[in-house]
Amino acid sequence: MFEDTIAAISTPLGEGGIGIVRVSGPAAVKIAGKIFKARRGEWAGAEGGRLIYGHIYDFAGALVDEVLLGYMKAPHTYTREDVVEINCHGGALPLKKILELTLAAGARLAKPGEFSMRAFLNGRMDLAQAESVIDIIRAKTEGGLKLAVGQLKGVLSEKIYSLQDKLLGLLARVEANIDFPDEDLEEGTMQEIALQSAKISEELQELIRGADAGKIYREGISTIIIGRPNVGKSSLLNALLRENRAIVTDIPGTTRDIIEEIINIDGLPLKIIDTAGLHETEDIIEKIGIKKTKEIIEKAGLVLLVLDAARELTGEDLAIINSVGDKKIIFLINKADIAEKRIDQNKVAAHAAGRPLLWISAKKGTGLDQLKKIIFKMALEGRIANSDEVMVSSVRHKHALEKAAAYLADAQAGIGDSVPVDIIAIDIRAAWEALGEITGSTVTEDLLDRIFADFCIGK
Repeated sequence: MFEDTIAAISTPLGEGGIGIVRVSGPAAVKIAGKIFKARRGEWAGAEGGRLIYGHIYDFAGALVDEVLLGYMKAPHTYTREDVVEINCHGGALPLKKILELTLAAGARLAKPGEFSMRAFLNGRMDLAQAESVIDIIRAKTEGGLKLAVGQLKGVLSEKIYSLQDKLLGLLARVEANIDFPDEDLEEGTMQEIALQSAKISEELQELIRGADAGKIYREGISTIIIGRPNVGKSSLLNALLRENRAIVTDIPGTTRDIIEEIINIDGLPLKIIDTAGLHETEDIIEKIGIKKTKEIIEKAGLVLLVLDAARELTGEDLAIINSVGDKKIIFLINKADIAEKRIDQNKVAAHAAGRPLLWISAKKGTGLDQLKKIIFKMALEGRIANSDEVMVSSVRHKHALEKAAAYLADAQAGIGDSVPVDIIAIDIRAAWEALGEITGSTVTEDLLDRIFADFCIGK
């Protein structure tokens, strides 16, 4: 338990029906008692698990707000400390005033994520579960939310603990030979250790292989719409969003800035970006937009290249195709609803070189359902999250898994080369410690500070 008591506003700033000031620590009841008066009788925090109606007063006796005070007794709280939550009216001024009063009464302003850090340090959850809290808050789709909730329940942690237990079993067998050097490990025993480590390595690799898909469920995939001016890029954006987000006219060069929105494709968040048309121009503003487009292409995870069915392929089209390089790309021939089609599909197919090619009509909505299915398949490369699968979504977790896999590969190589068993033991222990960085069993204070710095204050 911590000796100090922290406080913070735990709801978004701005106007709302309700705002919450959260106080956690050994002095939470004492601090609340200095500024809160129950409507009926005295309140001293004797009974937890209740909402008490009353008022907040400042130290001069002036009424600040009408509130409901929630009190939860340790250890049955989020932080496993005494927690008081003051539910007031959700305006910026009453929240700020009540927070200031709690600080004046003896609390300290919480750091970002400090409530969740205390939950971890006090043993309520491990580090992977604590990190999932911010993923739940930031989830953009049901798929991302399901993944984060699963990690909060401990699905990933259970898998990591299981792998660590298996590594400890291997380590015990190897270290037995170090403790009793006169009893050399039999060749068959070393072969068995090598076999078991190979099985653990495959489990690690399976988690690593699913990490990119997990990251996409968590953060989305950046998808850029590119093409010459007036081919229907903004119309496609509006059709996918089902709203008129971008201005659509027959005048080339209407889109001069970058428009970014998020759409939900079967639980997959798609960060879709409409860009300025790529072409030669003397317009200064258009040049800036085109420069931005080229910069975004470099960072995009998926490219939707829009071509015009009413026009033949031009040198500008080919230059755009070449600018994409080896990125994931879907070729879209727009305006499939027009009667006179001048584009040569065979030429387009030759340049697509086996990559997806689809006729669509952004105006009529033709082909958009099929486009979404192709996007989903390409983004996840066949990896679809299901309720039973353990999927890694954090770059930090993936890095820790890769470290563990590398150490274990060194141990396997050492067994094959008959290196001293104490070196093999060092590699196996390093793999175990790398996995501990995910759950927090081997985490450093500096790493904790970096992780929780990404949280909002009040969580």
